[in-house]
Amino acid sequence: MTPTIDIYIKKDSNLPSLSDNTFLRYFNFIALYFAQGIPEGMLFYGIPAWMAMNGKSPGEIAGFAVACGLPWSFKFIVAPMMDRYTYLPMGRKRPWVILGQLGLICSCIYLAYVPDPLNNLNQLMIAGFVVSFFGAFQDVATDGMAIDVIPVDQQARANGLMWGSKIIAISVTLVLGTWVLNQYNFTVSILILALMIGLIMLVPIFLRERKGEKFVPWTTGLPSTESKQLQLTSFSSIFKSLITVFSLRNSLIFALMVFIEQGAHNYIATLLPIFTVKELGWSNIDYSQFYSTAKLIGGIGGMLLGGILIDKFGKKPMLNIYFFGMVLTTAGLAFLKSYWTSITFIYSYMIIYNVLYTFSCIGVFAIAMQCCWKKVSASQFTLYMTISNIGRIFFAALIGPINENFSWEISLFAFAIMISFSWFLLQFLNINKQVESIENLEKTDFNNQNPVLNHQ
Repeated sequence: MTPTIDIYIKKDSNLPSLSDNTFLRYFNFIALYFAQGIPEGMLFYGIPAWMAMNGKSPGEIAGFAVACGLPWSFKFIVAPMMDRYTYLPMGRKRPWVILGQLGLICSCIYLAYVPDPLNNLNQLMIAGFVVSFFGAFQDVATDGMAIDVIPVDQQARANGLMWGSKIIAISVTLVLGTWVLNQYNFTVSILILALMIGLIMLVPIFLRERKGEKFVPWTTGLPSTESKQLQLTSFSSIFKSLITVFSLRNSLIFALMVFIEQGAHNYIATLLPIFTVKELGWSNIDYSQFYSTAKLIGGIGGMLLGGILIDKFGKKPMLNIYFFGMVLTTAGLAFLKSYWTSITFIYSYMIIYNVLYTFSCIGVFAIAMQCCWKKVSASQFTLYMTISNIGRIFFAALIGPINENFSWEISLFAFAIMISFSWFLLQFLNINKQVESIENLEKTDFNNQNPVLNHQ
């Protein structure tokens, strides 16, 4: 360590950073994932229910859902840029996180001022696309930061807290945004979301990745030694490393599994507001209150138990239970039509599904983090997420054709079929083998970069 860097670290010794403080790590990622959930609560749940309440067709609602989901499939375009370029004095991923937060605020303000949104669907879809783009942008940076600073033995617990926080944010903003939407108007509802994101932006501004770094560009600080070692200096090395790790057998199996699994979840999430409003006669307020409460229960459960269960019993065993539970309960929902008139029955399904959904996401994304090679963490994790979001778009687009050509029973049961395929692929995934393969890649890479040591 150079004397200059050492002076800065000593000066800041009383100011903890993410890399050396477990509580701050958890707090930081809880806040950032909460910020991600704020716009998603309205874009993927509140606005579709509002559109259904106002007579929009399933095809139009699905079109809006596809427009909002599309940017999440473009994340791989920005991920290599984040691995290659950054402002190291502020950290590897933190500058990108702050930029993403700022973009979310501005894009929500743009969405708020779409004129007559129900009769201006093209502009509404464009605005939804822009908000989702910055949500995806911030997500890439946050996930890259998480892989960099969260130790492996804390990743499952961190994923539980992160996903629980996001689910809680979705539920809170769904019910709050829908209430404001009905009591006041669309503009006020979305502006409140922008204000909430603006407050959360203070977290990444005041919490650094590592000691000695700058808080903002005009303050004092220097790049950390670890950040310099992790930072790649060319796109060719990024893509070469990425191709190498992604071509591993278990990387490919996981990618296909997450494509189907996440696509299935977006399918049912987009279908449920249409089903409850159009088929069951609920209002959008009824739907938002019940579904947001169900998501809140799932989110709290995820924060309290999700990571603990994964740590205690393992990722694959718990995912087997979650997938089986989703198949069983959805089959019950689909074929017990005589109970559809019971609010308790539908609400019970929403609660069970959201608990299983949250817990399964904790397991799936903990696996994704564990399967990543740290030197290309943002790019590899984002590639997994890009594939999953292509699945989200693909399966959401199936709602129109399936609902128009089949009964509601078949439309609902289609979700159980999708999850069954993902469950089948899980049986072929060997996580330990993937970790071992990455360790071998790291050794090979280290020896290539240090030929003298390799010669010795």
